[in-house]
Amino acid sequence: MRAVVFERYGEPAEVREVADPEPAEHGVVVRVEATGLCRSDWHGWMGHDPDVTLPHVPGHELAGVVEAVGARVTGWHPGDRVTVPFVCACGSCPACAAGDQQVCERQTQPGFDRWGSFAEYVALDHADVNLVGVPDGMSYATAAALGCRFATAFRAVVQQGRVAAGEWVAVHGCGGVGLSAVMIAAAAGARVVAVDVSAGALDLARAFGAAECVDATGTADPAAVVRELTGGGAQLSLDALGSPATCAASVGGLRRRGRHVQVGLLPSADGSTPVPMARAIALELELLGSHGMAAHAYPAMLELVRAGVLRPDRLVTATIPLDAAPAALAAMGAAAGAAAGVAAAGAAGVAAPEAGHAGAGRAGAGRAGAGRAGAGRAGVTVIEPWA
Repeated sequence: MRAVVFERYGEPAEVREVADPEPAEHGVVVRVEATGLCRSDWHGWMGHDPDVTLPHVPGHELAGVVEAVGARVTGWHPGDRVTVPFVCACGSCPACAAGDQQVCERQTQPGFDRWGSFAEYVALDHADVNLVGVPDGMSYATAAALGCRFATAFRAVVQQGRVAAGEWVAVHGCGGVGLSAVMIAAAAGARVVAVDVSAGALDLARAFGAAECVDATGTADPAAVVRELTGGGAQLSLDALGSPATCAASVGGLRRRGRHVQVGLLPSADGSTPVPMARAIALELELLGSHGMAAHAYPAMLELVRAGVLRPDRLVTATIPLDAAPAALAAMGAAAGAAAGVAAAGAAGVAAPEAGHAGAGRAGAGRAGAGRAGAGRAGVTVIEPWA
């Protein structure tokens, strides 16, 4: 099969022929019809993720068709249209037994601790626990966005953030995860303030329902602007980018007893990030993490998509081929600090950058990203594979 491969961190990847994957007894092989490129893929390529070993094939947001199944798989068959959360849970650890597969103690993640979906085929573990059927009528490009950016945003806003109609919600960073969060919060009846450094990203945020937009390049204190626009601060705020500045601004823009949800990855040299804890104590703020969404939680989100309440398809703005993926991956570094864009790609191609992903985290360590989240162009780039 053809795949995007890099041999050294931070050096150009290339498209080459590699061996086709084989399914584990509990797993499947999926023919990739669309896959996304997000900031977390860039972190892996740069060597920021300790689980990535060389040589490596990135890619963790995907949709496609089951090609082969392992002997112990009972719920899926060749020809099934599927997507998958970026966390592939084991299904048997204490966290999984509690229904918290998104923080599985023995999770695997294609594109990070194993080869991923910037390829014509990808192997996925524990298929009966992790696969999600793609509804008829949903494009593969739209479905590819669900497993990371959209499902991550849905859980961050609805489940972790506990959004309520009439509340003010601030979203810092309007890449793929952030724009998804804007759309989801607005659909829930919240009033959304979108914060970004990109005029294009803010235009999309307005189109997706933001009531107010803040250009962070025009102010030294975005948190103060959020507090002014919301009459004292947001009830819920998300850092969907992942930087010390956006984390601090998200916490700083909350009103008393507000809720901050950290979605974007916060890589640093010593693994720590300064957080304004004095404010958190004085105002009794809640500081929450959010790490994707388990497969069993997808039906509520998919029903809202089916009903047209949520429109993840509107995130898609362009396509690129697989051969353009190496350059698009490298370009995310030049975009750092800007609003993240998103890309989706297929076996024959990849998508362009996004604000990253809420990354992985094993039993203790995590990649949380917009989460691995990141910066780049606004909108989602998608590819139609096998053309």
